[in-house]
Amino acid sequence: MENVQIEPTARPKRRLPQEINILLVLVGVALIFEVLGWIFQGQSFLMNPQRLTIMILQVSVIGIIAIGVTQVIITGGIDLSSGSVVAMTAMIAMSFAQSSDFARAIYPALTDMPVIVPLAVGLGLGMLAGVINGSLIATTGIPPFIATLGMMVTARGIAKWYTKGQPISFPTESFAKIGSGAWPVVIFLAVAVVFHVALRYTRYGKFTYAIGANMQAARVSGINVNTHLIKVYAIAGLLSGLAGIVTAARAETAQAGMGMAYELDAIAAAVIGGTSLTGGRGRIFGTVIGTLILGLMMSGFTFLRVDAYYQEIVKGIIIVGAVVADVYRQRARSKKS
Repeated sequence: MENVQIEPTARPKRRLPQEINILLVLVGVALIFEVLGWIFQGQSFLMNPQRLTIMILQVSVIGIIAIGVTQVIITGGIDLSSGSVVAMTAMIAMSFAQSSDFARAIYPALTDMPVIVPLAVGLGLGMLAGVINGSLIATTGIPPFIATLGMMVTARGIAKWYTKGQPISFPTESFAKIGSGAWPVVIFLAVAVVFHVALRYTRYGKFTYAIGANMQAARVSGINVNTHLIKVYAIAGLLSGLAGIVTAARAETAQAGMGMAYELDAIAAAVIGGTSLTGGRGRIFGTVIGTLILGLMMSGFTFLRVDAYYQEIVKGIIIVGAVVADVYRQRARSKKS
């Protein structure tokens, strides 16, 4: 009787989780700027705690917006209105946070209000903008690009109209504390933890991924897609409102030009962090790392004294490159399946 030799089947290669790959990119970018810093500036980029602290504080607001945008993109949508909602909520919330020490307050009878009042106004307005976005998309069927583009223009217009383009300043100490010290970073990380848990361990997260993966299948399985989309866009609007409050509190002033192009930075952070623009895939942890990569690159370019318009060019190339990489990943997965 012949001995039949059975060759062992090749085990599939284990791949590192996508978040680990993105984290390695972050480390690589940091090391590149460290080397370039010694070559062109004769000093360390990473061994400057003040520079890194400023960088993290600057990207915290973008990170808060990006967490909401990530959830929208996972559903297969997009949100172009977040930067304008930041400006609108910053202006209106600040008008309810002014101190009585300022003689020309917007509402003289409503100065020295408890901090909960401007917080509620800002968060409520942000959520309302998100509900309008979600309702338009869910009930009329118009593309998210068009619905949120309309909100982008409208919210920016409201921010300019509210005080005829004049800034609003002199907040109360309790309101200003929201943006002081490390509070923007604390708020960013707290929001990230909450929605990491929500997306990964709750029914809300399962429904969000299901809609992005296959909306029709989600409907057939019993998910109320329209209601859930409104929830997702409402949360994105709420987080944009929170970002507006933090921005105004940190600057201790609110201007109609605040939040300009923040929506693009938030989308870039989400895409760099591995969120697929085709929907159904993305993690909050990846978005946090993507936000840090974006901030690290902008801080690094400033450190190397690269002109601002070159930074915008590089940012655009990075976004396109991340999307192209995602397309190739999707093709490779479809071939394997």
